[in-house]
Amino acid sequence: MTPKIIAVAGGSCSGKTSFCKRFREQIGEENCLMILQDNYYFDQSDRFDEDGGAVNFDHPESLEFSLMKEQLVQLKAGKSVELPLYDFTTHTRRTETLLVEPKPIILVDGILILSQENLRDVFDDSIFIQCDRDRRFTRRLQRDTIERGRTPEGVKAQFDKQVEPMHIEFVEPSKDFAKTQMSQEEYLENGDKFIKDKIKELSL
Repeated sequence: MTPKIIAVAGGSCSGKTSFCKRFREQIGEENCLMILQDNYYFDQSDRFDEDGGAVNFDHPESLEFSLMKEQLVQLKAGKSVELPLYDFTTHTRRTETLLVEPKPIILVDGILILSQENLRDVFDDSIFIQCDRDRRFTRRLQRDTIERGRTPEGVKAQFDKQVEPMHIEFVEPSKDFAKTQMSQEEYLENGDKFIKDKIKELSL
């Protein structure tokens, strides 16, 4: 069976990863592989500063999309790949990789994946989760201070200087390439039903 690749896009902290985890729980880990766009960042250890001024993580040029496409094509062909791993505390791409095998469903989670024309043709389906600015900022503030050791001031500065401007320029327009658009409210109220219907649609 050729794997089905589903893009799950939306703004930073819009609920993409939560959606992917719920999808994987319903279909079973043996049937679902999650791939995170975040692991494809180029090494930024020599350029990062706390307010994000030197490195724009929300611009497409900060990511190695060519490698992502190459690996998705290989997975679709039934081949195993070694996924890169990125460390947000040191802002480095780790020397170790993660060997993964293809599974019936491959979920690709990322803010910019639908903005890339040469990547979109790899996806069999695509979902864009909408979420308002204030909610995205609140979640990002919590995530980055707790999980990534950032200061609240640095998180806010980066959000204002880069995250939201890049969201407006690249992320929000890419929703037009999604086969399905889902608001945060729809996701919270009907997410499980949507996932069940999607699994049925994919005949899994």
